[in-house]
Amino acid sequence: MSGHSKWATIKHKKATTDARRGKAFTKLLKEITVATRMGGSDPKGNPRLRTAILEARGSSVPNDTIERAVKKGSGDLGGATFEELTYEGYGPGGVAILIEAATDNRNRTAGEVRHLLTKHGGNLSEAGAVSWMFDRCGYFAIEKGTQSEDAFMEFGLELGVDDITTDGEAFEIFTSVEDFLRVQEELLRRKIQTLVGELSMIPKNYMELARDKVRSAMRLMEALEDHDDVQKVWANFDLDLADLDS
Repeated sequence: MSGHSKWATIKHKKATTDARRGKAFTKLLKEITVATRMGGSDPKGNPRLRTAILEARGSSVPNDTIERAVKKGSGDLGGATFEELTYEGYGPGGVAILIEAATDNRNRTAGEVRHLLTKHGGNLSEAGAVSWMFDRCGYFAIEKGTQSEDAFMEFGLELGVDDITTDGEAFEIFTSVEDFLRVQEELLRRKIQTLVGELSMIPKNYMELARDKVRSAMRLMEALEDHDDVQKVWANFDLDLADLDS
């Protein structure tokens, strides 16, 4: 994983998400509901739910709203039942794309996701077509300047994480799924602020795209992320923000 930073892509995606604050709130609450349904309502034993709650609180979602989302997921409150689905496909230049969605109507969502991929020069593929190109793992990005590079490296080695990187604009930590909660708790205990903390799908290999293809791929990812039912989008291309700013 070393040498391939996710932060440039995440930084760009965060900027677009912040411009759609209301929609971002809806997605955060839906993630809390789905995480509760999948793994239970106790954040201590459900790292996905704990992460979703921390992210929601970091985005100033009120606690009572978070509690209602948990109750919906546990069945204590009525409402729509969301089904978690993963779509696989290809985008401009042959980039592999994984799309995680939560929907109450799988036929509607599948048709709309297929339409977005086709509209932006991609196509929807069958299950397993691209998922083998990704590994699920824990991912944390930490702002540089909060500690020295040597201190960060020592901290990463002490925790026994899978990988650490210091290139680019942020320090990055990669963990196994099993170690994600342990590392998250240690970061909280040491009051180390994270820019990102999530269970992520990390490409095993990255591909380079021509500048025009990068722009097209980002437009596709933004269109997918803007869809109400899409929760996360992962892709296996390197991103240089200069390609978007020039």
